[in-house]
Amino acid sequence: MQLRVLGNNISLSIAVLTAIEAALFFAALIGAAILRFQTSIAEIETDVGPLWPRAVLFSAVMLLCLLAFGLYSGRQRARTFGLLVRVAAAAFACFATTSMFFYLIPNLWIGRGVLAFSVLGAVGGIAVARISLKQFVGDEPFKRRVLVYGSGRSASAIANLRRRTDRRGFFVVGFIQPVGEDRVVAQDQLIDPTDNLRELCDRLDVDEVVVAMEDRRRSFPARDLLECRLAGIEVIELLTLLERETGRVRIDALNPSWMIFGDGFRRDAVRLFSSRCLDLFASVLIVALSMPLMLLTALAIKLEDGWRADVFYRQNRVGLGGQTFELLKFRSMRADAEQGGQAQWAAKNDPRVTRVGAIIRKLRIDELPQILNVLRDDMRLVGPRPERPEFVRDLAEKIPYYLQRHCVKPGITGWAQLCYPYGSCEQDSLEKLQYDLYYIKNNCFLFDVSILVQTAEVVFMGKGR
Repeated sequence: MQLRVLGNNISLSIAVLTAIEAALFFAALIGAAILRFQTSIAEIETDVGPLWPRAVLFSAVMLLCLLAFGLYSGRQRARTFGLLVRVAAAAFACFATTSMFFYLIPNLWIGRGVLAFSVLGAVGGIAVARISLKQFVGDEPFKRRVLVYGSGRSASAIANLRRRTDRRGFFVVGFIQPVGEDRVVAQDQLIDPTDNLRELCDRLDVDEVVVAMEDRRRSFPARDLLECRLAGIEVIELLTLLERETGRVRIDALNPSWMIFGDGFRRDAVRLFSSRCLDLFASVLIVALSMPLMLLTALAIKLEDGWRADVFYRQNRVGLGGQTFELLKFRSMRADAEQGGQAQWAAKNDPRVTRVGAIIRKLRIDELPQILNVLRDDMRLVGPRPERPEFVRDLAEKIPYYLQRHCVKPGITGWAQLCYPYGSCEQDSLEKLQYDLYYIKNNCFLFDVSILVQTAEVVFMGKGR
C-alpha cells in the first residue's frame, strides 16, 4: 500500500517505520536528559525549561538526516556494512546540526552530554525498530491485494516486475483473461471468473482492480467495474499502478490520453513562484557555504594543468522548450577531450578525466558552478538533467516522448539521479526518461525539497558514478 507524501508515493511500511522511529527519537532525548541529570523530568524542566521542544527538534533533525542518507528510501540496496555507514553518517550529521540549532537558540541548549546520549539512544532505537519490524511483521500486512483485469502483454508488465522494491506495496491475487484476449501471463496465475466481478473481489478480499486490457473497445466490463468502484474497491489503470509502485512512468505502456487526462503535469503561477524562491534561497546558501571549496578546486585545477588552463568548462545544453544555454562546470577532463568538436558520451573510468577531475567528479564538486546557471534562471536546482543538443537530436528520434522532458527547466539534481545510477548510453537515457516523466508529472515544492535532502546520499556516499 502506498501513501502520498511530499509529492511522492511512499510505501505504508516505510511510513509506519518513520512514525515509530520519530516517537523513539523523541523518547531518546527525554531519556537521555533523565540519565544525564539523574532526576525527574519536572526538576529538569525547572532548571533548563521544557524538554518537549528540544525532543521535537532532535526527532525532526534525526528523521531528515536518515532521509538524506537514503535510510527511508524504498530503493535502498546497500548491504549491512553500507547501511551501518549510512546510520553512522546520519547520526554524526544529526549531532552537528542539532548542536548548531542549540547554539543559535540558547533557550534550547541542554548540553553536549544529553545530546550525545540522545544520538546513541536514537541509533539503538533504529536497530530495534527495523529488526523488530522485519522479523515479526514484514511487508505483507501493508500490501494492497490487487486483481488484474487482463492477461496479455500489458498485464505481463505487472507479472514481470522483478525488483522487490517495485512489489513492496502490493500483492497480485490473480489475473482475469478477458474474452478474445490472448494470454501472455502464466496459466497458473489466471483466475476463473465464474463469479460476478464484485463477488469475486469480495471472496478474494481484493483492495484494488487494475484494468490492463489490450483492447477496451470490445468486452469492456463497464458495469462490473462500476459496481466495484461504488462498493469502495479502487479501480485504476495499469499505468497508474506502475507509476505509483515503481516511481517512474513506463514508456512501453504509455499512451498520450493518459498524459492528457491524468492528474499531474500542473504549471500554475504559485508553483513557479515557489520553485524560484527555493532556487534563489538554496543557491545563495550553497554559494556561501561552498565558496572556500570552489576556490580550492580552482587552485587545484591550475596547479595540475598550468596557470593558463581554463578552470571552467562551458558547454551548450538543451533547456526549457528546447532552447539551448551555456552550462558551467569545473573542468574535469583534458582540454583536448573532444578533438574535432565531436560530442562523446562520458564513460566510467573515462581516460580523458584528469587526476583532479576524478576527485571532483566523484564528489560532484564539478557541478557547483551550475549554481550560476540557476541564479541566471537557465536551470533549477531540481529537474531533469540537461543534455547536449547533439545527443538530444539523436535520442528524440529513437526514444518516444523524449522531447517532453523539456517542458520544465533542467536541474542540477533530480529524481532520476536518485533512482538510477550514472548512465552514458541510449538505454540509460531511456531508463532515466521514465523517472524524469514521473518527476514532471508529480513535481511540487515539497517533492523538490525531498529530492534536495536525499541528494546528500548521492554526494557523500558516491552513489551514481
